[in-house]
Amino acid sequence: MFSGGTYRDVRRWLWNFLTSHAKRVDPRVEVVLEDDDKRQGKSYSVRLRFGQHLGPAIEFDFREVANNRGRLAWCTSVAERTKSLARELVASQGVADARPH
Repeated sequence: MFSGGTYRDVRRWLWNFLTSHAKRVDPRVEVVLEDDDKRQGKSYSVRLRFGQHLGPAIEFDFREVANNRGRLAWCTSVAERTKSLARELVASQGVADARPH
């Protein structure tokens, strides 16, 4: 249903998807998606930001995202990875997540 799409459409979907999962950990976590000219049509680099602190870069291949965004197993894996990275980023700043996981 959601597979395929233009580079711009896939970018928007990826940002929304990652944001929705990162904010489940803490609503203050933001997704910074980089897609400069050298990446255009090829890939995305994503970092989670909590306040002034940035997490490590995560690389996504455009074709991989476009082809798999409609697949539950792939989406579940990316969602879990995003939440895990968000928890690590929040915890590294000394802020506890009191919600059950």
